[in-house]
This record gives sequence, structure tokens and C-alpha cells, in this order.
Amino acid sequence: MKPIVITGGPGAGKTTLLKALGEQGYATFTEGSRSLIEQQSQLDNGILPWNNLPAFAKLCLNLMCEQKRDALNNDVAFVDRAIPDIVAYLKVGGCNVEPAFVTESAGYHSQVFTCRPEAAIYVEDEVRPHSFEEALHIHQVLVDTYVELGYEVVEVPWASVDERVAFVRQVMALDLEVTN
Repeated sequence: MKPIVITGGPGAGKTTLLKALGEQGYATFTEGSRSLIEQQSQLDNGILPWNNLPAFAKLCLNLMCEQKRDALNNDVAFVDRAIPDIVAYLKVGGCNVEPAFVTESAGYHSQVFTCRPEAAIYVEDEVRPHSFEEALHIHQVLVDTYVELGYEVVEVPWASVDERVAFVRQVMALDLEVTN
């Protein structure tokens, strides 16, 4: 099965949902952009999205292409954000979207799960410098971008983690037993 994307604006519980799916035995791939920000922040001339979004997007593209290839080695794999997210963030930043980003956006499962930012859990920090209103705007651009790229967007209802996991499993018709 092609990698299944879990996306949405910042502060939506994506990482928590992904972690819970991993605890059930599914292969999961963490959000690469967050780890890249942490790595690049340690460098004197690190490439950060708020300083050089196009260069940062290229770093993300390389990482996410590798994640996509690795995810294909599993029966079922979930990824926290994917290459179409880069396209959306470039749009939000008013940057040019090079054709390679659109081309590499293919190859994920046709259904993409989106998690809408939730005010109750939203935290602004050094890695997530957006206000809650900006997070909602980013979320909408993400949804629109996935639709434009031909994906079916399925919104994960806000609920307990167990209920969100059950929702994803039901939509994907995943059996209770995981086979890796």
C-alpha cells in the first residue's frame, strides 16, 4: 500500500495520532521538517524556513523523498506530512513552486487524513512560530493543495486519540492485526 499521509495545520495532534498508530504496530515516519528545523538551528548559517523558505523546501524534499521510498517497504505506513505539504507551505510563503515538488507529490495513498488545528492544544514555540489564526490558514491551504493535486481529503474528527486511531483504521479498512 502506498504511504498514508496525516497532515494538517500546526497544533492539530498529528504527531500524537501518528505515535498512537505506531504503538499499534504500524510503520510511521515522523515530521521531517521539524527535525530539520532543530538541526539547522544548531548551525551558524542554518537554513530555516523563515529565513530562506525555498532552500529549506529543497532540504525537506530530499528528506521526504527518502521517507516515501522507505515507507513503501512496509505493508502499511503512515507519514507525518508529505511532499504536498511543501507545496502548500511554499504557497503560503508566496514562493515559486518548482515542477519537481509537484512531480514528487505523487505516490502517496489517494486518501489523505487531515487534522484541523485545535485551540485547546495549540502551543506556539521556536519551531512553531505561527499564531493560531495562521495555523488555521495554513491548514486550509494544505487541504486545498492536496485536493488540487488529486487527493481525497478525509478530515479526522477531533476526539480522543483512541477514537482518532479507530477512525483512521475504519476509513482505511485496516484489520485489527498488523502484519509487517
